Amino acid sequence: MRLLIYEPSFRRLEADIAAHRPAVEPLLMSADGQITLGGQPLAVDDARPDAAWMNADLWAGKAGRDFAVAILKAPSVRWVQSAAAGFDHPIFGQLVTKGVTLTTSHGQAIGMAEYVLAGVLDHFQHGPERRAAQARAAWRRVAFREIIGSRWLIIGFGAIGQAVAERARAFGAHVTGVRRNPAPHPAAEAIAALSDLPRLLPDADVVVLCAPLTPETRHMADEAFFAAMRPGSVLVNVGRGGLVDEPALLAALDRGVPEHAVLDVFETEPLPADSPFWGHPRVSLTPHASGVADGQNVRNDQLFLENLRRFVAGEPLLNQADPKDVLSG
Repeated sequence: MRLLIYEPSFRRLEADIAAHRPAVEPLLMSADGQITLGGQPLAVDDARPDAAWMNADLWAGKAGRDFAVAILKAPSVRWVQSAAAGFDHPIFGQLVTKGVTLTTSHGQAIGMAEYVLAGVLDHFQHGPERRAAQARAAWRRVAFREIIGSRWLIIGFGAIGQAVAERARAFGAHVTGVRRNPAPHPAAEAIAALSDLPRLLPDADVVVLCAPLTPETRHMADEAFFAAMRPGSVLVNVGRGGLVDEPALLAALDRGVPEHAVLDVFETEPLPADSPFWGHPRVSLTPHASGVADGQNVRNDQLFLENLRRFVAGEPLLNQADPKDVLSG
């Protein structure tokens, strides 16, 4: 089978991939979009990959579009490993429509969970006030909120939501996870459904959005959602920007509830320079970077290599995306 892989990624994993030869022939795509097989250049139509590894290295460079075109044009592709947890990008729908098996990754879950805890702690402990006092050389004590005893509502309780829950509970928080599967989970005191949100939001000190973007979840955080949140609460969005009705959030923040929002994702990215989120006093924001941690590539590589072994051996792949979920997005 032919594996299409970005050349810098291949160089890092060359020895591991070589262990599967001659069953695996690496098709290398360079930074300028050129595909080679055994050092010889190939036209896109002649590449005929059976599998592909779409990772963060690829999208950080300029070859992402060429890589996507090569996959979509190949009638031979049977499996694509993505380094992303979500699958709302249109390319994934096109792939599963062709019958391609799509596997996703949760290598970023640990970093994203730490990001969530850091954002909440910074607000609870008045980080901006402390840093401002230091800049003024002002010896000023600031009382702060503790996480112990706080109630966390985590909407989207997959790998990312569970990683957030584990860390919040280590601080003594009470966690309710929201997901379709009603079965209990050891990382949460309770599991609930989306339909339970009107009942749960008034008691939540921290609301974390980790859900995928689907027709059911688009703009679920709307005017009624924010009206149900309790005074002093914090909203964190590390899921997708489309989960939030942004004008409704801005209006709610201006009214003071939620008290603060930690936002890593937005409906329009990059966030326009004239967006009111940039300068809002109740907002901390980052550029869709909550998962850009030093361990994510290692974990994503490990998952890809395990799935490559399984693919070659004809075994079931890990983290297979349900085509119905992909297409519904």
